[in-house]
Amino acid sequence: HKPTYENMRKSLEAMKAHCLNNGVTDISMPRIGCGLDGLDWNKVSAILGEVFEDTDIKITVYTL
Repeated sequence: HKPTYENMRKSLEAMKAHCLNNGVTDISMPRIGCGLDGLDWNKVSAILGEVFEDTDIKITVYTL
């Protein structure tokens, strides 16, 4: 199944909880959900910012 923006938010919330519980301070990722899955990067990026805005976790997004 293709992800939805709601599922993306839930996954990112789980990632945030994992990071906070395990001392993760940096995350590197591609533009998740935006290739074959077809989500819009501007929307995903906004969700990513909202989910992690109250943390000191550094997020680096790579584009191939």
